[in-house]
Amino acid sequence: MSHQSELIATDIQGYLAEHERKDLLRFLTCGSVDDGKSTLIGRLLHDSKMIYEDQLATLTADSTTQGTTGDAPDLALLTDGLKAEREQGITIDVAYRYFSTARRKFIIADTPGHEQYTRNMVTGASTCQLAIILIDARYGVLSQTKRHTFIASLLGIRNVVVAVNKMDIADWSEARFNEICEDYREFSKSLDLVNPYFLPMSALLGDNVVDAGDNMGWFSGPTLMEHLETVDVEVGIDLEHFRMPVQMVVRPDLDFRGFAGTISSGMVQPGDRVASMPSGFESNVDRIVTFDGDLDVAGPGRAVIITLTDEIDVSRGDLLVKAGEQPLRGHDIDAMLVWMDDAELEPGRQYVLQSTNGLSNASVTSIRHRIEINTLEHEAAASLALNDIGHCTITSDRELLFDPYGANRQTGSFVLVDRMSNATVAAGMITGVSSSWDQAPEASLTRQVSNITPSERAARLGQQPCTVLLTGLSAAGKSTIATALSRRLFDLGKTAIRLDGENVRLGISRDLGFSAQERSENLRRVSEMALLVNKQGLISIAALAAPKASVRSQARELIGTEHYLEVFVDTPIEVCRERDPNGLYQAADRGDIPQFPGVSATYERPVDMDLSVDTSVQSIGECVEQIMALMTDRGFLDG
Repeated sequence: MSHQSELIATDIQGYLAEHERKDLLRFLTCGSVDDGKSTLIGRLLHDSKMIYEDQLATLTADSTTQGTTGDAPDLALLTDGLKAEREQGITIDVAYRYFSTARRKFIIADTPGHEQYTRNMVTGASTCQLAIILIDARYGVLSQTKRHTFIASLLGIRNVVVAVNKMDIADWSEARFNEICEDYREFSKSLDLVNPYFLPMSALLGDNVVDAGDNMGWFSGPTLMEHLETVDVEVGIDLEHFRMPVQMVVRPDLDFRGFAGTISSGMVQPGDRVASMPSGFESNVDRIVTFDGDLDVAGPGRAVIITLTDEIDVSRGDLLVKAGEQPLRGHDIDAMLVWMDDAELEPGRQYVLQSTNGLSNASVTSIRHRIEINTLEHEAAASLALNDIGHCTITSDRELLFDPYGANRQTGSFVLVDRMSNATVAAGMITGVSSSWDQAPEASLTRQVSNITPSERAARLGQQPCTVLLTGLSAAGKSTIATALSRRLFDLGKTAIRLDGENVRLGISRDLGFSAQERSENLRRVSEMALLVNKQGLISIAALAAPKASVRSQARELIGTEHYLEVFVDTPIEVCRERDPNGLYQAADRGDIPQFPGVSATYERPVDMDLSVDTSVQSIGECVEQIMALMTDRGFLDG
């Protein structure tokens, strides 16, 4: 084998040391049938001198009986190893090839282009950082090109090379290349791709693969190999939020207890405070153990054993995270599904859901929409067929720990397995906790319209309807302000309804706990009530912690910006702790109250509030007068 590094022949230890320091790029080739994916990989390996001499001899011999390139070796046979692949001239299964250059190491996944084997393309793409989308210059952008592009985007692959292949058959036409590029840009403009790199090439003849060649002088960009060697492989890697799924508890003797796994995101070092989820128990990292010795720091992709300073309960399937940065959790999730089974998806049927948390029983409770692959439009669907992609709601009998797939590909992914055949039927990418915020009502329902107009209500009540949301930490003074504001409005002859967080939880939200998703649902219910109140011409005053900025934005959108006022009760947490009439902060400090805003969960300070007050320096009366002045200024009250 002829390698670009001469050290392999003269200094094997030096070569291995040099090789170890190179970074790794995982990429795949995809596209429609017969676009030249296998030939491209063969050309990359051949022209970069990554083929052993005996492999080349075997390839030459096979080409005489199974090749399609005449007297020249058929480089596609390097990856198309199955008998059926060689007979039909198509790729069926995923083939992986490894090679390296002086700059970088590579793992290539050659994935099938036939629609029937889209499931294999999903498998190959799931661990890749870059996708090469091949397009036959004769046919341009096809449905399978669009499907593979969408799946690559869905799987979090942001770096894309659009390789317009077989330019030799298109007479090396620059106009044809530009036409295909424009078609692809038009289709992909709504997808989350990082500046797709458009490259004209001929995998058969080698132009613009490793060397530029002499046939396309009108193109001045780097060749495919040059681009692969220089593309940023660190893009999108999360170094902030530590996540490590525990794969095994290591107990070689009585004195050692460690937790083995591969870090999926974030950095960790001895002394860091970490929590084991779902229990929430915390400890400090004692050691980071590897076969080659202890590490001072470890990051994404590193397989390690972590030991802790305390004997807390950590088991296989648990998730180690940075303390105070818990993942999302819930039984109901929203996810994008790529359906991979010949039998259609049956909503309500029980499947096995396998994720970093282990196994659980799950069912698809609803299909929100299916993606029409050619237009990317959302279509109503009662089921999903083979290769369909849909946005679904899934319910699991075991609480799941996860991050949105866009933030973490490992903790945000799962597969569904048929309980009878044990076949994988779907690949899933979690978008978030299932929420009723954007759930469409039953189609048979019709909204009833009042025959009393808003202007008639305003004239009778002497006010304009609005909702005042008081948000802030526990014990900040929200409920006290809401009560005083309600009294002030009543004394002025105005009609308002107070929706206090605790009162709501004693009634319509008594079935909800205090997790992030349950807090979201609580605010949704309060917002729906506030909207109904506003439609009757009344003022609603809601006092809730509402710690998530995104959920407060959903409340604003539901009620309507023109009728919504967000008041941030910005009382310092030190003052809130001193007040703390029910001892909630102390209980949260002990770990008795999980996901408590300001202690074991984050309270996201508003940045687009309409008013900020602080009960540590202002009296309740002063706060109320500021709110009254704001309501008057916005036209909800007479001046």
